[in-house]
Amino acid sequence: MRLRYGLLSLAALGMAFPAGSARSQPNGFQLEPSAVPVDQILAGGPPRDGIPALTDPDVVAASKASWKDDEVVLGVEAGGEARAYPLSILVWHEIVNDTLGGKPLLVSYCPLCGTGMVFERPIHRKGARAKPMTFGVSGLLYRSDLLLYDRETESLWSQISSEAVTGPSMGRRLRLLRSRMMSWGDWRRLHPSSEILSRNTGYDQPYGRSPYGDYAQSKRLSFPVKYDRSYHPKMPTIGLRVPGTAARAYPAAELVAAGGEVRERFAGHSVRIRFDPDQEVFDVEAPSEVEIVEAYWFAWTAFHPETTVFKAAER
Repeated sequence: MRLRYGLLSLAALGMAFPAGSARSQPNGFQLEPSAVPVDQILAGGPPRDGIPALTDPDVVAASKASWKDDEVVLGVEAGGEARAYPLSILVWHEIVNDTLGGKPLLVSYCPLCGTGMVFERPIHRKGARAKPMTFGVSGLLYRSDLLLYDRETESLWSQISSEAVTGPSMGRRLRLLRSRMMSWGDWRRLHPSSEILSRNTGYDQPYGRSPYGDYAQSKRLSFPVKYDRSYHPKMPTIGLRVPGTAARAYPAAELVAAGGEVRERFAGHSVRIRFDPDQEVFDVEAPSEVEIVEAYWFAWTAFHPETTVFKAAER
């Protein structure tokens, strides 16, 4: 078994790199040119790959899985197949390079932003050869959010904005796929033939224990971020967006005040958003043109300062 990696204390976090310094290569990455302000790219603590991504992990069938029903998972369907990724594994690895239903997947989770996002891995072409990119954890953050990097071009990619912000891939965008966070028991009932990640990852991590303590409940942010302060920074929020066109937020508190369900028009599309306060689970119906992002309130507004916000009182 591989040794556990260590997380630095919060006192060691939040170090910025000098703006405009072409020689600055934190964790071995060239930051310039950059599509985002270089002084907003911060050291997260661990070095490059200090948080080890998983690639082609072991999975088990739902009928043979030992996970408890209340285990929270990030679930995805592709090519007629379903797979669940327990957050208790993702919190220690943040990235999974996987293949499901013949589709190369990039499964990502940022514990600081509460964002579980699944993408189709883009294709890298070199000469006559073409293959899906593989991704790792850079150890760097932008607006408190995970910066991934691809091993083929060593470009940095922002998870929430879903774009490469440095390197040869800069400006390229990831294709966001539909996924949901819910309990394993509920996911299994919806997808009885689903698979789920095995605890046999090859790493000796204390799965089931979060290294982030009470972070998800506290108002504390580990890194400086500009965001709208209308709600608790960790308020569960659904964000809808049509890239380059419109963005709208649905804070859980507003959905509860509206009776748990909202049907309306967004960017010319009919959408339905539900929130179950007992299970703390969202359910969204929207056409494929609309991207769905579940995040903490602060994270959504940090990346979408122009967002409109659903308010129950306006109904």
